[in-house]
Amino acid sequence: MTGPIPAKTLLVVDRLFPEILSGAKTSTIRWREARIVPGPLRFAMEGDPSKTVDVTATRCTDMPLSKAAAFVGRAKDWPDPVMLEGMREHYPEITLSDEVQVIEFALRPHG
Repeated sequence: MTGPIPAKTLLVVDRLFPEILSGAKTSTIRWREARIVPGPLRFAMEGDPSKTVDVTATRCTDMPLSKAAAFVGRAKDWPDPVMLEGMREHYPEITLSDEVQVIEFALRPHG
């Protein structure tokens, strides 16, 4: 890809990578990871880190995990038990009261 190299690269599980590429996935929730700030960001596919997509982090917000689904408009899709189960795939010790960082992003135009 062209343009400046983003300051930070985040790994994303293989099953979610196509959703980022298509623009369908526009947020990610991270716990106890390096802080992200608005600006250039790159996602790399966990199973093949040579596959990347550049995005722009538009907003980074700290909140308890229990508030994150509603914050990104997915409360109906991710009730607390579903959210907790999904997050524990990546962070086995996380609880609903733990503070997470919600990173909202948009695909960067190619050019």
